[in-house]
Amino acid sequence: MKVRPNQRAAVLGQYIIDNKATVRATAKKFGISKSTVHKDVSERLKKENPVLYAQVKDILEINKQERHIRGGMATKRKYESIAEQRKGYK
Repeated sequence: MKVRPNQRAAVLGQYIIDNKATVRATAKKFGISKSTVHKDVSERLKKENPVLYAQVKDILEINKQERHIRGGMATKRKYESIAEQRKGYK
């Protein structure tokens, strides 16, 4: 993604809003690091487009509040998978 950092921040912010995406998912989609996405949407976007920044901030706050639930679900799937594999060995 070869654009100026301020333009990139706006593109990333719009993607997060449109898809209700996490920082990690956004980074993967655009092929950049999570640190870059976070810096762009938390620092650069705040200066460049405060209205867009406020919308992105709301979505990232929701993601932050839900992350423990997502982690718990991933752990549950992991142990269910292990249990299924063990059943196959008996």
